[in-house]
Amino acid sequence: MTLKQLDRITFNSKIMAGQACIRGMRIPVSLILNLLANEKPIEEILEEYPDLEREDIHQCLLYASWLAREQVHYFELIEQWR
Repeated sequence: MTLKQLDRITFNSKIMAGQACIRGMRIPVSLILNLLANEKPIEEILEEYPDLEREDIHQCLLYASWLAREQVHYFELIEQWR
């Protein structure tokens, strides 16, 4: 997966201070992920945010999984300090 496949996740410094948002709306990805993490059903989210579509929520999850793939590389010098 690449960021190009996440066409519903947008970044604009004038909207929500540049946070990842959904289709340029003032709905940050982090809000949707927080609702899902707290076991809010997708149907309820869609009811509370009528401008959202199911694919928006799907792309929020894809974006989160992409971010979680970040790899941390430790340099040998840093390890010597431990």
